[in-house]
Amino acid sequence: MKVVKLDAMDAIELSEMLEFVKDWLTTDDQAKARFAQFVGCPGYDAADLCADADRFVFLLGGNDGEYLFGQD
Repeated sequence: MKVVKLDAMDAIELSEMLEFVKDWLTTDDQAKARFAQFVGCPGYDAADLCADADRFVFLLGGNDGEYLFGQD
């Protein structure tokens, strides 16, 4: 597998963008509906995208994984 290096500032910006999209999809019912229409498959919805975004943000160091592992 090829190694990819990402500058820390780029990782922060990417994390913030993913958080923005996740926040938008979790608060806007119209956005959820349009995302479902865009995907066109009931097997992947806005909640799945938000979960994927949470995992990626965690891997980028943008959060502590509370959405993935729960809160203590």
